[in-house]
Amino acid sequence: MEQGQPESGTGTLGKAIAVLDAVATANRPMRFKDLLAALDQPRGTLHRQISNLIDEGLLQVNSDHSYELGIRLLKFAANAWSGSRFREIAEPHLRALHAKVGETIHLSVLQGVEVVYLDKVESRQSVRMHSQIGNTSPCFCTGVGKAAFSVIPADEAENRIRKIVFKRYTEHTITDEHAFRREIEDIRAKGYALDREEHEAGIHCVAAPVAAPDRGFYAGISVTAPVYRVPMEQLEAWAGDVRAAADAIMEDMNAKLGPRG
Repeated sequence: MEQGQPESGTGTLGKAIAVLDAVATANRPMRFKDLLAALDQPRGTLHRQISNLIDEGLLQVNSDHSYELGIRLLKFAANAWSGSRFREIAEPHLRALHAKVGETIHLSVLQGVEVVYLDKVESRQSVRMHSQIGNTSPCFCTGVGKAAFSVIPADEAENRIRKIVFKRYTEHTITDEHAFRREIEDIRAKGYALDREEHEAGIHCVAAPVAAPDRGFYAGISVTAPVYRVPMEQLEAWAGDVRAAADAIMEDMNAKLGPRG
């Protein structure tokens, strides 16, 4: 289900999931009228779905009558991720990469046109990143997002590009789809991505894709560091290590989870 166009299922569960998905992927807080316009659900049905989700702690109401995801979902997410076989497989490779570079390591998965941070190994340095597991960031201005995007099949990539709302975060942010396409082609050729202070001034990273299309996801891993401490030349020198870690995760998945398909 892609950002901006959530669809409701035919059953009660499908309709409830559509509400949660609409709230989770919206670019701004959604009120009842926004959900009514976005979802193919009758007013009465939608009102019941929202009330049930609030009662179950899956949705909560803000003071301005907009909605956000409920705290109970965090518990579901934490339990799901902590028991994930993918996490078990990826974690030692993330830590091995961290041992080599000493900077912050991220593992993220692409969801629509955003990346969700799934795991993090913190820098050994006193100044660290403020990223959090479970947070999301745009795909077009983050290293992990661009890396994951680079392994999407061309037709699917085009569909997603049309849904990106390009927003300027810094003076280095890519702000149009033509520049983004050129960037993705360059990443496909090199095998790694760079974030050149595109999402946050003073922070840059090098990333590589973890491609698992037959398992239903595209992911990326990155080394992230402040510009004042790690020059771009050093980040690019780590590109081979990042790619090797990504390849090792994919090889480990194939060995431990069996053939894809």
